[in-house]
Amino acid sequence: MGALLSSIPSLRNACLSDLPDLLALEAQFPGDRMPRRALRRAILLPSARFRVIERQGALLGDALLLLRRDSSAARLYSLIVSGKARGQGLAAVLLDDAEAQARLAGRSAMRLEVRADNVVAIRLYQRAGFVEFGRRPGYYADGAEAVRMRKQL
Repeated sequence: MGALLSSIPSLRNACLSDLPDLLALEAQFPGDRMPRRALRRAILLPSARFRVIERQGALLGDALLLLRRDSSAARLYSLIVSGKARGQGLAAVLLDDAEAQARLAGRSAMRLEVRADNVVAIRLYQRAGFVEFGRRPGYYADGAEAVRMRKQL
């Protein structure tokens, strides 16, 4: 039973000691990576909820939720799962947690942008109840289009 419990992933707030692992996660994905300075700022930012998911001390993914003071909607800025941990439902766990964090902060909606060519992520968001409300051509550094999505909480 102890081995089974230790294999269950856990969620917690990101901390400065996570920076090397967060940078390694970012490095797994092309384009629009968050640099060390931005990651550090997000960890310390009071209006952000930067959460990580880990198993047995190994960081497997993260989600960054931004909470603007003048908005009733939270913005899911980033959601990443390590390539080696894909297919285990961790992205859905991070997304559920981000929604819970948004609700706790009194937000009534969540918004996000996702690459139009990231079909797997778009399906995840659609299954979670997000709907497309617009597109932004050339949104990403490489010129890729973004799909804008929203969910009422």
